[in-house]
Amino acid sequence: MTRQLIILAASLAFVPSLAAQTWTVDDPVLQRIWEVGMEESRTPEIAQVLMDSLGPRLTGTPGLEAANDWSVDLIRSWGVDAEKQQYGTWIGWERGITHVDLIEPRVRTLEATLLAWSAGTSGPVEGPVVIVPDYQTSEELDAWIPTTRGKFVAIAFPQPTCRPDEHYEEYGTERALIRLNASRDSALGAFGLRVPSPPLLRIRLEEAGALGVLESNWSNAIGVNKIFSTNTGMIPTIDLSCEDYGLVWRLAENDQGPVLRVDAQGRFLGEVPVYNTIATIRGSELPDEYVMLSAHFDSWDGASGATDNGTGSTVMLEALRILSEAYASPRRTVILGLWGGEEQGLNGSRRFVADNPEIVENLQALFNQDVGTGRVNTISGQGLIGTGPALADYLSKIPPEITRHIELDLPGLPSAGGTDHAAFVCAGAPGINLSSVSWNYGTDTWHTNRDTYDKVVFEEIRNNAVLTAMLVYLASEDPDRLSRERRVMSQGPDGQLEWPTCSPGRASP
Repeated sequence: MTRQLIILAASLAFVPSLAAQTWTVDDPVLQRIWEVGMEESRTPEIAQVLMDSLGPRLTGTPGLEAANDWSVDLIRSWGVDAEKQQYGTWIGWERGITHVDLIEPRVRTLEATLLAWSAGTSGPVEGPVVIVPDYQTSEELDAWIPTTRGKFVAIAFPQPTCRPDEHYEEYGTERALIRLNASRDSALGAFGLRVPSPPLLRIRLEEAGALGVLESNWSNAIGVNKIFSTNTGMIPTIDLSCEDYGLVWRLAENDQGPVLRVDAQGRFLGEVPVYNTIATIRGSELPDEYVMLSAHFDSWDGASGATDNGTGSTVMLEALRILSEAYASPRRTVILGLWGGEEQGLNGSRRFVADNPEIVENLQALFNQDVGTGRVNTISGQGLIGTGPALADYLSKIPPEITRHIELDLPGLPSAGGTDHAAFVCAGAPGINLSSVSWNYGTDTWHTNRDTYDKVVFEEIRNNAVLTAMLVYLASEDPDRLSRERRVMSQGPDGQLEWPTCSPGRASP
């Protein structure tokens, strides 16, 4: 099947007709939004380019800047103004290939990924694998460190099994999981004494001339690892799959002579500019009041950054496209923010808030999504009393085929972090996060080596794009400004909880 036919099949997978909807209000704009978003959806095409062709969007890499450029061109093709706005600088780095082979005592190609911002190998290198010894004193560790020169050193906990716990619950004998957890907890506690500070140990091994560091960050699902970053600037830090790391560890532990051949490419590019993508449809009646679409554009790069946050970015891009066709002359100004640096501390959105106080002060509402591929099922008022009646009113006008899944958490509590709406909530602005059904997000795709295009559920994404476009339209047309009255924060054990304070974000590494 050709790529075009695959995309067409995905597009036609869920195409309910306009007539089949339950309209609680006779609003031609809402009906047009449904038609453009459900019957003429472009979510598979947008997501395919973003996740497959452009791929992961690690902060400071050419991949993220290429995605910024592509998004600006795409938005402009819809007749909407768009630009890259620099918010700071970051460590420039470019990933190459990672290829790791076990060559002794037998041959096996291992599943491996060079961690972000790691040095590479300058070509293939070979060396034995050793593990951190079970030393009794710090002096023993000090004496062992120099012996790692010319060797790969495994410093992560070797999981006793790479089967998820639910396998033991479903198939194991009585109390099998209890016994496994007791054994694993005991071993993990003991291992923590051997490697109390991985960042410090990496640096010591680097200084001692080790060939590289081996790690594994299992995500409690078969074949799934969390992939993050490291602090080695002269030698590689490599993540091995749970299965392959366990293999190499056991060989080393049992003196069976594991030797690896590693070709891991990573190139530092100096300090480079980093950007948000900002798009604007100027309001026709209240141009100095704003409704915002929000998602973070950056990702980790162990896979494609599909559900974190290619899906949220796709939703917001598609919602903007829908609005450009169905609501091209909004009452209030509509702004899209595709934020950079979220994974390093909401840096892109926090810098935008710090640099644009007039937008934050006059923000009617912001709608953010960053929780995977599931349909929106929870919306919190974020501790703002005035958001409740407005959200209830907006949802009452949206077809129940969308809203029947949604629960309102009112007035809710203000988010202090987690994703980009928090950068606005701390300033008292109505930053609304659109929380979603899980689809095993936390285990299977969040920050993992399996966060790829095939995990996207386009029926859900299409639903979310239409919902978001409708919410933006209704917020833009609302005759009233949303109240920013804050709830009385509940009394905690250490005194009254306080509203989160704003951070300006990091403008440099």
